[in-house]
Amino acid sequence: MEMLLSTKGITICLFFFVLSLAAAIEIPLSVAQLPTITEQSHAQVAYPFDEDFTIKCEARGNPQPTFNWTKDGKPFDLLSDPRIVPSNNSGTFVIQNRGIITNFQGKYRCFASNLLGTAMSEEIELIVPSVPKFPKEKIEPLDVEHGDSVILHCNPPKGIPPLHIYWMNIDLQHIPQDERVSMSLKGDLYFANVEENDSRSDYCCFAAFPRLRTIVQKMPMTLKVSRSNFIKERKPKLLIPPESAGSSSSVTVIKGGVLLLECIAEGLPTPHLSWVKVTGNLPKDEPETENFGKILKIDQVTAADEGTYQCTASNPMGRAKHEFHVHVEEPPRWVKEPEGGVYSVGTNLVLLCEAIGNPEPTIQWKLNGMPIDSRTFRGRISAREISLTNLQLQDSAVYQCEASNKHGTILASANVNVLNIAPLILTSDGENYATVVGYSAFLHCEIFASPAADIRWTKDDSIEPLSTLRYELNKNGTLEIKETKKEDSGSYACWAANSVGKRAITANLDIRDATKLVVTPKNPRVLKSHSILLKCQSEYDSHLKHSFKLSWRKDGDELPVNSTEDGRIILDRDTLFISSVMLEDQGVYTCVASTSLDSVTAESQLIVLDVPDPPEDLQLSENQNRSVRLSWKAGANHNSPINESIIEFEENRWEPGRWQELTRTPGNDTTTLLSLAPYMNYQFRVVSVNAVGRSPPSKPSLRYATPPAAPDKNPENIRVEASEPNEMVMKWEPLKPAERNGPGLEYKVSWRQRGVEADWNEEMVKKHSLILRNTPTFVPYEIKVQAVNNLGSGPEPNVTIGYSGEDVPDAAPSGVSVDIVNSTLVKVFWFGIPRDRVRGHLRGYKVSWWKTKSMLDGKRHHPEKHFLTFVGDRNYGMIPGLEPFSEFRLTVLAYNAKGDGPESSPVVFETPEGVPEQPHFLRILNFDKDSVTLSWGLPKKANGHLTGYILQYQIINETHEIGPLNDVSVTNRSTLSWRLSGLSSSTKYKFYVKACTVKGCGKPVTEEGLTMAQGTYAGIYDGISTQGWFIGLMCAIALLTLLLLTICFVRRNKGGKYSVKEKEDLHPDPEAQSIKDEIFGEYSDSDEKPLKGSLQSINGDIKATESADSLVDYGEGEHGMFNEDGSFIGAYSGSKEKGSVESTGSSTATFPLHA
Repeated sequence: MEMLLSTKGITICLFFFVLSLAAAIEIPLSVAQLPTITEQSHAQVAYPFDEDFTIKCEARGNPQPTFNWTKDGKPFDLLSDPRIVPSNNSGTFVIQNRGIITNFQGKYRCFASNLLGTAMSEEIELIVPSVPKFPKEKIEPLDVEHGDSVILHCNPPKGIPPLHIYWMNIDLQHIPQDERVSMSLKGDLYFANVEENDSRSDYCCFAAFPRLRTIVQKMPMTLKVSRSNFIKERKPKLLIPPESAGSSSSVTVIKGGVLLLECIAEGLPTPHLSWVKVTGNLPKDEPETENFGKILKIDQVTAADEGTYQCTASNPMGRAKHEFHVHVEEPPRWVKEPEGGVYSVGTNLVLLCEAIGNPEPTIQWKLNGMPIDSRTFRGRISAREISLTNLQLQDSAVYQCEASNKHGTILASANVNVLNIAPLILTSDGENYATVVGYSAFLHCEIFASPAADIRWTKDDSIEPLSTLRYELNKNGTLEIKETKKEDSGSYACWAANSVGKRAITANLDIRDATKLVVTPKNPRVLKSHSILLKCQSEYDSHLKHSFKLSWRKDGDELPVNSTEDGRIILDRDTLFISSVMLEDQGVYTCVASTSLDSVTAESQLIVLDVPDPPEDLQLSENQNRSVRLSWKAGANHNSPINESIIEFEENRWEPGRWQELTRTPGNDTTTLLSLAPYMNYQFRVVSVNAVGRSPPSKPSLRYATPPAAPDKNPENIRVEASEPNEMVMKWEPLKPAERNGPGLEYKVSWRQRGVEADWNEEMVKKHSLILRNTPTFVPYEIKVQAVNNLGSGPEPNVTIGYSGEDVPDAAPSGVSVDIVNSTLVKVFWFGIPRDRVRGHLRGYKVSWWKTKSMLDGKRHHPEKHFLTFVGDRNYGMIPGLEPFSEFRLTVLAYNAKGDGPESSPVVFETPEGVPEQPHFLRILNFDKDSVTLSWGLPKKANGHLTGYILQYQIINETHEIGPLNDVSVTNRSTLSWRLSGLSSSTKYKFYVKACTVKGCGKPVTEEGLTMAQGTYAGIYDGISTQGWFIGLMCAIALLTLLLLTICFVRRNKGGKYSVKEKEDLHPDPEAQSIKDEIFGEYSDSDEKPLKGSLQSINGDIKATESADSLVDYGEGEHGMFNEDGSFIGAYSGSKEKGSVESTGSSTATFPLHA
């Protein structure tokens, strides 16, 4: 904390003026002093159910006061009755409630006396009530005639107020009261005029005294009402006040009390009561009336209520009046009370006493409880003042001033203590004080002295009094050191002296470091439902660590340790965690750090961000046919400004209950002009948007209906869809409900054949399509569609060109020829059909082919057709996936949306020889230490005349490293086994066998095996090979091997040890490689991936895809995928011979062989 003054090491002087402490400090009890009444009773009721009654009178003084009592102005001996129990060293006594205690009723006064004087209490009235009872009496029945006035008197017994009176029947049901029948303030029941149904024998008056816990009942009264021979109509007559009181009366009310003025009248018809104030100022508030207007009531009466009030009772026969002259009086109250104090010898005394009241109170002075005799009193005395000069010790006394009028008496006492004593320092010597830097330090030196003492403070060993602006001496002798510094620590002395003597005390002051606080984060902004952690970082003096405390407040109110029942707000010493922040969590959070010497606070204002509250008070104005102004009041934005408002609408004519966005307005706008569509019954709502999100929608506005109008637009997306050859189906998008603009929406469809018809054909339809029959096949038409409703037509429509129904083409392509590309691929050429023979939109051409015979064996085949489609107007296409060394026939046709046209004449072509498929199997028959015998099967498809086989082998190991490849050429195509020698013993090899034609060799079949260790099983193999147990063992091994082969085959298909890429790198297929280079290289991403864009469609046709531009030479068909070598993959529909190379058993997987 910053210090305003930083002087150090210098002597600071301050002159202190003399202070009078006489009235500021209570006289210590160790000093002789007059008695002072400290506690006394006031008016008291001796209830019969209480066990005893305490009359209090306590006083202090030195010497200890003695006590006397008076009752009704006469001395009262507390020992005069054994039921009185006095208290020791006190004037208080207790009256026990035994026997008859009415003799204790009266007004008591307590006197406390010692050698210096006498103090007197105010009067204490003790009321001893009697038990209220109604007298036993016989009440004669009242016989009256219909229309007479009657008074049933209650005359309740006396008792302690308040008194509540009730009129009830014997069943304790209240007698109904109204303008005709009512009860007066005294409790009597008045009938302005009686009716026959007033007759009853159980009119009972009940008087309740709540303070006495008593209810008493008067004897039942009987009222008999007989029918009168004539109607006794008469003008009103006042029963309260009675006529004997005259036309006016005086009423006195105490200021601050309640004024009750009562008028009750009799007459027939029943009179009505009214009140006016005749003179004086009217009350600020309309006077209150009670009891059906018969009582005027004014609470808290003031002088302004004084004046003349008039009540008027009226009926059709006349009226009666009475005036009340209201006088406001008040009991005495002090204007100036006499003030006592401590006075030194030789000083002067003036006591003032002034009171007001109505009537004006009389003032009486008393000295030590006795009236002052002006003849013997040495000072001056008047009604309002007493004065004495040159006071002496014997002038010490208690002066009493008593003010009285008829409404009460008040008493004020003044103790005049004339003393002559040396200073008495009430503060203990050697007190230790501490404060923190920057705070004020207060060193106490409470002194009592008469005459008044001079006070001065010194520091450490200095004898010079302290004096600068930082030092201030308070009236009670306390030294205040403002904005303390570390150098203010030390020892201080307080010196007090007067003419009688001198005293001093010392005090020690320590200055501690001030406590510091910081709350982080400062003024965070948090989204609703998120969490926030407030941290209170503090520094404080190490001497104060035992008294250091931290607490949290929100908006000035203390936060309890468990702020919420659900534990959402958690206080943990210096941290405040709020989870799932709510809007009500917003506010100023204050960390309060307190020690025994200081208290500091640090604040952080938590700002909670949330979506806005929904807008309110939606109003519509400026109503037009196609617009209306919408205004609203924005809801609370929850600390994030509203960016925009979204106006939504709902209409109940077409889409009831569906809200749609209409427009948006900037955030500050709360009004906008809305553009509307005709023939809609709108209601609107508004959604406010701020950075947090969208508010809930407002409540909907009133509905607003726009009048109908002709359409503003025509249907869109007019088109002709596929239909029969001799008809045309015209369709369009219908108008949306908001676009109809009125009732009776229809569409006027106009059409004519382009270039043929000059006039338009027209037809009105209600749906959004129209079918024309007997139209020429595939000719252009001009079409228009216009929206029409009951109020008119839409704008002139645009013309759309559409074609009538298509038919299949009626001509076949000509000039079909085939170029052989390789053994599996050919290129087909043709001449397209004329445009007029298409009879529709040309979709493309379809090439069909089928195998007729194999060139290898000459066998003829059952024709199974395959086809590919070529989209668009083109004259060639590539046919892949053909079987090598075979004869085929091929046709071409054109097709449109309606279907296929006639086929061309078949063209015969032959495919050349190709590379064979892989051998059917490869087996290792015999293992030796340096040789092995291989056996293999013929390839499933030779694809030409076999010329022989290529055997290859290489060493492999468990780390998948591959050794050099060794080749063996088998030129005899009939050879299906071969013995390899010169192998290394105990070595794992991989063997490859592939078949060859003049076009090259096909894919290899592979197998792996391990040669035998040198000498293993040598010489015994031949002997045991014929044993039965050995044969069984071999069968078990074979089964196990088959199981392992199956597992490895599955794993190989999921990804084996060697990729296709590795195989091809090791054993390239010359024909397949040439095909790739010639045709497919540009279409494949890599040698391992099939061509893109060859996906099979649901109907079996291969549709063009995004890669179709790369396959422009290839048609779409049932099989659109290619092998790694470019050969066509897929089973043609109905074909038994698959177009792909099928792998067999062990031919494609790598298997270990256990010797």
